[in-house]
Amino acid sequence: MPDMTSPDARVAPDELVDTVLAASRALVAVAARSLAAAGDEVTLPQYRALVVLAARGPQGTAELAAALAVNPSTATRMCDRLVRKGLIRRHRQPGDRRAVRIALTAAGRDLVAEVSGRRRAELARLLGALPREEHELVIAAFRAFAAAAGELPQPGAALGWAGP
Repeated sequence: MPDMTSPDARVAPDELVDTVLAASRALVAVAARSLAAAGDEVTLPQYRALVVLAARGPQGTAELAAALAVNPSTATRMCDRLVRKGLIRRHRQPGDRRAVRIALTAAGRDLVAEVSGRRRAELARLLGALPREEHELVIAAFRAFAAAAGELPQPGAALGWAGP
């Protein structure tokens, strides 16, 4: 592996993309395993919706759809399933009966906390296997990658998946 700390270090674009793809597969696998450990309760897209609600608080279906980058009708169907599972609830705004807000239930918050805890623990285990002197490089690389993707740290990011 080239010495990336050297100012003369050059990486072929294919190597860069291949490396990020490999890391992406590993991260998706961690997310899938942490969700699977919670049982068959929710799908990954449904879990993303729960995390958005946990991070951003109650919101309307259109806001949730935008945060998830899905059509409002898709978000509505997803919410119907999550209501049936007891993980979210819908409530009307007192001043406007047409405005419906979606919020997590206690069971929804518990599920997000459980899955996020498992995910954090597995990531901590994997990152703990890296030599200590590489930690700063990993932090810098992931911060730069997140910034390039428009994923700036936000409250609730510790939940594991605050962005779309």
